[in-house]
Amino acid sequence: MASAGAKFSQAGVAAIYCVHGTFCGDDVLGLFTELEGWAPSVARPLRRWSKRAIDAVIGETGNYTPAFAERMQTALSASAPRPMPVRLFHWSSLNHHIGRADGAVRLLGELATFGEQLPSSQGNPRVQLWAHSHGGNVFALLTNLLGADEATRHEFFHASRTFFRPWLAARPDLPVWERVEQILADSQHPLRRLKLDVITYGTPVRYGWDAGAYHNLLHVINHRPYSKHHKHRAPYPPWPHHVLAAEHGDYIQHAGIAGTNLPPLPIALRTFLADWRLGNLLQRNLGGWLRSRLKQGVRVHDEGTTLLVDYDDPHRMPWRHVLGHAPYTRSHWLPLHCELAAEHFYEAGGNNSNADST
Repeated sequence: MASAGAKFSQAGVAAIYCVHGTFCGDDVLGLFTELEGWAPSVARPLRRWSKRAIDAVIGETGNYTPAFAERMQTALSASAPRPMPVRLFHWSSLNHHIGRADGAVRLLGELATFGEQLPSSQGNPRVQLWAHSHGGNVFALLTNLLGADEATRHEFFHASRTFFRPWLAARPDLPVWERVEQILADSQHPLRRLKLDVITYGTPVRYGWDAGAYHNLLHVINHRPYSKHHKHRAPYPPWPHHVLAAEHGDYIQHAGIAGTNLPPLPIALRTFLADWRLGNLLQRNLGGWLRSRLKQGVRVHDEGTTLLVDYDDPHRMPWRHVLGHAPYTRSHWLPLHCELAAEHFYEAGGNNSNADST
């Protein structure tokens, strides 16, 4: 990791953000998100308490922890001329469109603040974005918002409007949405200076990416080929004993494709409506039955580089490997992941073309 830290520093990486996936965020039921519009001073402490509780229970099992971030920052900064900040970004982790869209908007707000704080003399600093599971789809939405034209942005915010603005209200009850909408309309905002180097782990293939909004894009998928004729695909239908043993890699990544969302809370009418409208916008060309899409067993993303890695994970119990979805966030694999990022992003010959490796 020392050599990776030096390469990151030489490339001009100003910060690294680690973003968790579904069901391990700060609002897994959606209650605090609804409460935030009415009483933000109550909802925000509850969000922090909820995330700390989840970190204490599941640790590094499919989750980025403060200890992980501290360990990563210390190791990368050891041989670098300056500290390499590693930050955790938390979002609700709700498994639907508006939940991931809210995560993308909030992250854009945080990156905008970070860009504003950087001196203009620093040029175009790089920011690495690491994500597990649907955290990667939060990034996908983020790139689409950054790369969208005015009409497309308007369509997105209009579809989501009932989520962040009450009916007949003059002001939004989630101000970050309005702030980000204004920032994205400003082509000279410091946010636009940031070069985003994105790496996802176990992210289901769901939304597309805007290639003009990121500098590098790498996907890492836990995969073990089951057939020489389909070595880049997940098996379908999977046998139960194979799933419980994670025999062919990450079954959650395979199953988390479009059509597997959970609905918002029944009491959240505004959120439900925004999610429905956003789904029509984001998946307007989605066709066919879910079974037919699962049968394709897609592992390789259409954009960026995809690495299919056979993780030799020591955890054999399903609740420890989470059906092959958990190894990515363990500190045990952190040196490998840093070296992969350094190699594919900053060494000569690195590129963004589609590829796969086992």
